[in-house]
Amino acid sequence: MAETVVRRAGGAKHARVRVLGCPIDALTLEDAVAAVEECIATRRPRQHAAINAAKLVRFQRDPELRSAIAGCDLVTADGQAVVWASRILGQPLPERVAGIDLMEALLSVAAQRGYRVFLLGARPAIVDEAAQAMAVSFPGITIVGREHGYFAPDEEEKVVDRIAGSSSDLLFVALETPAKELFLARHRDRLDIPFAMGVGGAFDVLAGVRRRAPVWARRLGLEWLFRLGQEPRRLASRYIVGNTRFILLVLREAVVGPAGGHPAE
Repeated sequence: MAETVVRRAGGAKHARVRVLGCPIDALTLEDAVAAVEECIATRRPRQHAAINAAKLVRFQRDPELRSAIAGCDLVTADGQAVVWASRILGQPLPERVAGIDLMEALLSVAAQRGYRVFLLGARPAIVDEAAQAMAVSFPGITIVGREHGYFAPDEEEKVVDRIAGSSSDLLFVALETPAKELFLARHRDRLDIPFAMGVGGAFDVLAGVRRRAPVWARRLGLEWLFRLGQEPRRLASRYIVGNTRFILLVLREAVVGPAGGHPAE
């Protein structure tokens, strides 16, 4: 059974379930966008996390990542495999809400409503090209700042100060997992931005450096295979080993029930 949660993004009530111990909100893309607009209206800093199979595997053994996700006000299923697992485990999610789809939907709303956007992450040239692509795809978008993701640890405070001083409504962070989740967890209140979310490699897609899988592949849960074809050396171990672990975790929970041991929210 899903659990009803009172304090979530925008203050609205909605169902939150657990998949392999990880809290995930049972929302459609439309629901998620509405929740973010409520966040912006109330102006209290809130954080989003997108959950895929690889992140669920890491969630089992990474207490820092678990803590960061537990502190998020909005958590959505980024991968179709997560949606399937939720149904197998009796905690059904209505649909996949991929991070890049949520980001693009929010960019469209931002262009219409005048929300201010800040971009963080990726290589310098990539974040610049992504910003240019956003300006073309979402006419009227207001991008108040951008910062590449290759800053040194001793530069992090300056990066945070710059973002905090931007008076942004939306922050998109294109860092890898768990760097993006931990960065936002460390600095959410100081950033003082109504809604912040990690978007992984989304800037690479917008900049045209990486292609996204066709819609049919996404619906069949084969987006990982499409990405593997583009970057086999970097992703082979992650997907082959990670997907196997994910399947075994789902099968184990389906047969013997939750393993337990994860901290409650």
